[in-house]
Amino acid sequence: MNSDGTQDARGTHADAVPRPARPPEAPAMPPRPARAPGMPPPPDGSAFLTWLRAPRPEAAPGVWRFGHRPRPEQEPEQIPARQLLSGAVIAFLVGWLVWSLLWNGYLGGWWVLPLELFTPDSWRHSDDRVGNAFLWYGYYTLIALVIMIAVGRMGRWGEVWRRYGLPAWRRAAPVSERPPAPEEDPAQWNQLRAAGAGEAADRLATEAGAGLMRDVDHARIARAWQGVASGRHSLATFTGAVLKDGAAACLHPSGERDLPGRLARHDLVTGQVRLGTTADDPRNPYAYRGTGLALGPELLGTSLLAVGPAGSGKTADVVWPLAESLCLHALAGRAAVVVVGAAGAGLGPADAYDVVVRIGKPESVYDLDLYGGTTDPDEAAAVLAEALVGDLADPHPGSDSRRSTTVLAQLLGPFQAVHGRFPSVPELRQLLDGTPGPLAALRKGLQDTGHESLLRELDARERQLGHPGDVGVVLADRVALLDRPAFAGFFDTSGQSRPFSLRALDHPVRVRIDLPARGHADASRILARLVLAQFTASVAIREDRSLFACLVLDDATGVVTPEAVRGVQRLRSGNAGAVLTLRTLDDVARPLRGPLLGAIGCRMALSGLTPWDGQDFAEVWGKEWIEARDVTDRQIIAETPAGKVLHMVRRVITGHAPTARAVTVRQVERERWSASELAHAVPPGHAVLSLTNVKGEHAPPLLVDLRG
Repeated sequence: MNSDGTQDARGTHADAVPRPARPPEAPAMPPRPARAPGMPPPPDGSAFLTWLRAPRPEAAPGVWRFGHRPRPEQEPEQIPARQLLSGAVIAFLVGWLVWSLLWNGYLGGWWVLPLELFTPDSWRHSDDRVGNAFLWYGYYTLIALVIMIAVGRMGRWGEVWRRYGLPAWRRAAPVSERPPAPEEDPAQWNQLRAAGAGEAADRLATEAGAGLMRDVDHARIARAWQGVASGRHSLATFTGAVLKDGAAACLHPSGERDLPGRLARHDLVTGQVRLGTTADDPRNPYAYRGTGLALGPELLGTSLLAVGPAGSGKTADVVWPLAESLCLHALAGRAAVVVVGAAGAGLGPADAYDVVVRIGKPESVYDLDLYGGTTDPDEAAAVLAEALVGDLADPHPGSDSRRSTTVLAQLLGPFQAVHGRFPSVPELRQLLDGTPGPLAALRKGLQDTGHESLLRELDARERQLGHPGDVGVVLADRVALLDRPAFAGFFDTSGQSRPFSLRALDHPVRVRIDLPARGHADASRILARLVLAQFTASVAIREDRSLFACLVLDDATGVVTPEAVRGVQRLRSGNAGAVLTLRTLDDVARPLRGPLLGAIGCRMALSGLTPWDGQDFAEVWGKEWIEARDVTDRQIIAETPAGKVLHMVRRVITGHAPTARAVTVRQVERERWSASELAHAVPPGHAVLSLTNVKGEHAPPLLVDLRG
């Protein structure tokens, strides 16, 4: 019986005949797995290649260049939509009316006169209907096109088409970028091929396409290639490392290829970190409105000062994104960064740094070198004097702390000659206090070693002890702030600890120094001044200045001194910069505020600024010439009855009396941002930022949304 209910034609006996069994078919083999069970799928390199090939046009300072589309310098005249559309419709109606009047003969037949003058009679009066229709209707079409072009120009039909037609849809639609030509593709490493390292370029291009390369790897290998191009490294060594390790070649000494996590947007091709979006505000230049706001080493090389009250976003929105960017640059071999702030201030996880110095914490692995790694007593005395009493010097920019430096040098030199090291904090405190025992032991050591010149230094110090005005007493009081039980295991000079010295800025190192702000505020300010003084002294004597060095100081209260201002001015020439934050400019002595703002190229005023702080920013940003428009409305008095009726009807329709408007345009000089605007017109989460790069190019004060 078949499946449809009919009987088989062969009969029922056919089912009883035994049949030979078919051999079983071999089961189909499953495809070979591309990877071992439990392994994640291989990475895709399309995202990395898209990022690498994205356009990065040259732009003004501070513009986020990744995918940037330049805008014109001046804002084009923008006609209101209602006025534009109504004008286009009215122009069309006018054109239609003119054509109707011509076609129906209300304006006479003069408009066909050109056709009659320039064409033979045989063309116009021939028996050829097709040719005759072609001639006349072609002429009618030409006249209609002339009318359409004229009314189209008057009605701005072109602007309507650009704003609401197909061009607007094309701008709104995502643009698919074509892959660049091989000779222009950055993923092909053509600079390596041109130098004869084709095999290394092929290896890098393969790993980039396979998704095995990251942005840090690309930046790090590009930095290593710069060393080959400048002659610092050999081509054979570079090629061997790339052929051996691929995208993991030329690793940072830590072995890390990325940070544990990222909070900000970074572009390591341009070296920028995005901080926010420039507000679409009339006070901003049109070319900046709506663009991303980003900073890089070319801007941080002129240093940055951010001023704003607590809670305005200095640490979360400014300091940590910049520190994160500099840490990525360090992994790429481009920068060395030292981040200083209070413990728990939110300066990133410890895994993001190579060295973490937790002053006052017994579990800290690293110590801080009190003398900055120098072996010169005079240099050590100058740096230490700036840290101890730099804030007590005359705040006038021309003053210094030479007397304190002399006193410290009179003790550090003899002590080093006898012991081969500088004194620890307790030993230095005893020497400054003039304790007889340590001074006598130091004198005996100098006599035994025959250092006559150093004996004279010690004699001069002993003569000054106890005299009125001796700065040694002040120095001893300041050193006593560091000679506390909480710091007993720190600032060791005997070689039993692992002190960090800022002389390590010749290498791409990532350092975080946690200050004991809670309970030891004065000691924290001393240590902050010490780190700043050591930083400015160390970057000036670096051998490799191609490595950008940056000090990020989260709270610069009590740190700005006359010597610090001079040191910040010198950073730019040493390919270094500093990032300083303040809650208010009142934390800086009045005579130093102007020099500080003048020495720093990038200045940021966050929301919540006080008017007197805003006044200092307004003065340093200066004034600009603007076009002021004075509008005067004068009521029109009707003298005739018809005019009075017309004015009455107009008042009923509009609700206003008829007026005549007079506009006066004049050039006036006005502050870019006044103190009142900085104090009251900056919304929460915003800041006003002016920029200057190391080439001298600058951007005017910009209103920036730090949350964008």
